[in-house]
Amino acid sequence: MGTAGMASEPAQPAAAGNPARAGELTLERVFASPDLNGSQPQNLKLSPDGKYVTLLRNRADERERFDLWAMDTTTREWRMLVDSKKVGTGAALSEAEKMQRERDRSLTGKRGILAYDWAPDGKSILVPLDGDLYLATIDGQVRRLTNSESGELNPVVSPEGNYVSFVRDQNLVALDLKTGKETALTTEGKDNVHFGEAEFVAQEEMGRRTGYWWSPGDRLVAVQRFDEAPVGIVTRSAIGAEGTSIYQQRYPKAGTPNVLVDLYVMKPDGSGRVKVDLGPDPDIYLARVDWTPDGKALLVQRQDRAQTRLDMLKVDPTTGRSTVLFTEESGPKSWINLSDAYHMMKDGSLIWWSERDGYGHLYRWQAGKWTQLTSGKWMVADLAGVDEAKGRVYFLANKDDVLERQLYRVDLSKPGAVTRMTEAGWSYGASMDGKAARLIVTRSNPDQPAQTYLADTSAKRIAWINENALSGDHPYAPYVASHRPTQFGEIKAADGSVLHWNMITPKLEPGKRYPVFFSHYGGPGSQVVRRAWGGALRQYLVDQGWIWFEIDNRGSPERGKAFENQIYRAMGSVEVDDQIAGANYLKTLPFVAPDKIATYGWSYGGYMTLKMLEKAPGVFAAGVAGAPVSRWELYDTHYTERYMGDPRTVPEAYATSATVADAAKISDPMLLIHGMADDNVVLEHSTAMMAAMQKSATPFELMLYPGQTHRVGGPGVSEHLWKTILNFLNRQVKDKP
Repeated sequence: MGTAGMASEPAQPAAAGNPARAGELTLERVFASPDLNGSQPQNLKLSPDGKYVTLLRNRADERERFDLWAMDTTTREWRMLVDSKKVGTGAALSEAEKMQRERDRSLTGKRGILAYDWAPDGKSILVPLDGDLYLATIDGQVRRLTNSESGELNPVVSPEGNYVSFVRDQNLVALDLKTGKETALTTEGKDNVHFGEAEFVAQEEMGRRTGYWWSPGDRLVAVQRFDEAPVGIVTRSAIGAEGTSIYQQRYPKAGTPNVLVDLYVMKPDGSGRVKVDLGPDPDIYLARVDWTPDGKALLVQRQDRAQTRLDMLKVDPTTGRSTVLFTEESGPKSWINLSDAYHMMKDGSLIWWSERDGYGHLYRWQAGKWTQLTSGKWMVADLAGVDEAKGRVYFLANKDDVLERQLYRVDLSKPGAVTRMTEAGWSYGASMDGKAARLIVTRSNPDQPAQTYLADTSAKRIAWINENALSGDHPYAPYVASHRPTQFGEIKAADGSVLHWNMITPKLEPGKRYPVFFSHYGGPGSQVVRRAWGGALRQYLVDQGWIWFEIDNRGSPERGKAFENQIYRAMGSVEVDDQIAGANYLKTLPFVAPDKIATYGWSYGGYMTLKMLEKAPGVFAAGVAGAPVSRWELYDTHYTERYMGDPRTVPEAYATSATVADAAKISDPMLLIHGMADDNVVLEHSTAMMAAMQKSATPFELMLYPGQTHRVGGPGVSEHLWKTILNFLNRQVKDKP
């Protein structure tokens, strides 16, 4: 499911249509171009020499198409480096690249340039576009590097800038930038064997999207090999508008075999291959792979199948021999959450994120000893950068407010002395250059879409990268006058836990009661109640007379392991109770129509809709279930077994969590929605639910989208989806006498 794949609102691209009259927010305008959020730069980076900020910027007339831009940090001047329409061929992507994009929800529905990689010398940038590779220079010159029907996956520039490497036809290839010669480092990749790629669950659930890693100095490359022959085949019928494509997809359902994973180290020409010792148990996950700064060792994070143990292996690249540096173990009835918040220091020590004290915090591991750098009942979310010369660590956390992500710093010489660097009332993201000399900061709040700026190491703004002010010709400016504020509050769960909610109401008239659009997610890995920009769709719903409401339940992240662990082998339990508690709280408010609360969720949220309607008939006036899970044994290994265990050993947990057996308990109006080419939560989840409801003569409404995947959207489709949802809810809830 990958947390990004389980959003409370499906990502929606532009829909065709004419702009609305000033001040009138329409559904058509919500999905049209230019984007009401304003310009939304992505993939921001500082050049290796710090002279330029580069980013991908979407077009005003085509909000889902991105081009490569650069800003001179001295003159503050912008220039487009690569125009995706002028340089690109418009060629169709390979099936492998389409699948990779489907795994990365941030790329869903987008076109043009979606990734790039600076050469280490700062003189050129590698740009993948339309299945081929280009090399761009800062003066705007672009050179085509490849011209292949197969396409290139996972392209990077090697650390010394000697090579551009990529995966083609399941093998790793290195292109010498001086001679233009291509060398295949592997040749055995075919059928079920892949080199240099990340397997399905690594991409979907583990946040790892590559399968090879260059050593410093371009001396060696660590390359993953995986064999998916043991993985079961799912026959998936991708039903489209003009026919059905049948896919024999290798999909590791919970309780079934995963791919076989090996790791090798080799030279840039593929010679000198050495196999890494990953231990005697083949049924493991290759979670992370990194080279030490001196290139003398490889650090490999090995996770067991049950995800209760994570070993940090130190590997000798000349022999492949591995030793365990340290081990993370989960507590009882818990699991290990993977993280990218770690940093290898030149002195051989390691900045490391761990939940060993019950909350996610930073530690320093040095010569076998641990020093805790941060502590308290709050969570470190990510590292922004490490200044090794000054011994200072910059990180993002919710120390001062669980609803905000702020930038902090801590000195290695003063563990526990944490300083906040950013302004309260906002949610921040931040990254630094390799030397931790400058910051790129992004922030938003409920009344301001994302802004981005360049800052010094004190977080003081040097220059706006994207001010995105809601004035002048900003796309959202005509609607600011009618923009309604977001309110925040909290209630108590049955066990006394604090549950946070947000709410947006129309201008309340005395004595009038309003229907509620109760949006929920409910699953692990996603916090929806935050002081951040929520987009125009919820404002449109409020304009239509709905109250918008969300609440974060037990089992969601950012609150510590005890709060999160309550869904261990118990999906569909406490999180359902907490959402129902939110609905019952709404019924006590004098401005809420207690018989007109409609609930909506997508993916895990769709699963929650089914469970909520089954468990509490009559609490909700109606429910919308989008792309719902119905039986967890149909979902993948890494995600499902992390929380639910192995269905071969705990079948009772899976039986209790399913929705199909209790389908006849649904008595409230329900709309079921699914994309007919969904390869994440496959259509079988909904057809199983449909059959159970039909067998028990339980009425429901249905909308299927031919050709659409886990994300249902696109020109015209987005508008159709939300018209379908709102027509149903208006008829069954809002306008019902």
